[in-house]
Amino acid sequence: MLPALIATDVDGTLLDQHERVTPRTAAAVRAAVDAGVQFVLATGRPPRWIPPVVEQLGFAPMAVCANGSVIYDPATDRIISARTLSIEALTRLADIAASVIPGAGLAVERVGRSAHDAATPQFVSSPGYEHAWLNPDNTEVSLEDLLSAPAVKLLIRKAGAQSGDMAEALAPHVGSEGDLTYSTNNGLIEVLPSGLSKATGVAEVAGPLGIAASDIITFGDMPNDIPMLQWAGLGVAMGNAHPEAKAAADEVTTPNTEDGLARVLERWWL
Repeated sequence: MLPALIATDVDGTLLDQHERVTPRTAAAVRAAVDAGVQFVLATGRPPRWIPPVVEQLGFAPMAVCANGSVIYDPATDRIISARTLSIEALTRLADIAASVIPGAGLAVERVGRSAHDAATPQFVSSPGYEHAWLNPDNTEVSLEDLLSAPAVKLLIRKAGAQSGDMAEALAPHVGSEGDLTYSTNNGLIEVLPSGLSKATGVAEVAGPLGIAASDIITFGDMPNDIPMLQWAGLGVAMGNAHPEAKAAADEVTTPNTEDGLARVLERWWL
């Protein structure tokens, strides 16, 4: 297949271990884009964490953010669409988390009209929430305030736990309240509005362009990438990928530390 659209995860896939787009990967992506191929970022990152990636790429592709809940256009710094968990759903999910994983901290991701909408505190956590990574954007509030507004995703965090174990424990109780996923095995679960994933986000971008799933190639490394790896015409897992992501993919390339994404794109664009 000659792909019409490339959709890639960011951390652990497009970026190397130093959170950089290597020269080889940048060149391969640029060659594809110069040939008229659409390029889309598909990430668990919120919109405000997209600009550093765009700066390294040298152009501003559309971004599927928050694992499919948000479509963001970094070229205009505009949130195109956002789907949220309701206050009622968040409240029920918080009760489930407290019952199934005692001591877990909660946080929510919200969006406004742009990546840095000052009118909307975007990452809000409950007291004592322990971050899985550095997040200087955090606003700590009471649990009541955390659950007082819709959010594009809920984060459930238990330091020292394994994300896979948490997902297995939560899944029977969550039901239709939301969809569980995770992008790190460091004790962090993300809950999205039901029916959403990176695959639905990429489809939302591709649809108006008249591009079918069969003409799309996707790259990823973690369980939150599995829906789009299975949905696309060609799903490629990185050599450093989680075993479940590798099993879901059509093929496995070399790790992100060895320009795995570039090695695949170079089949068509050198």
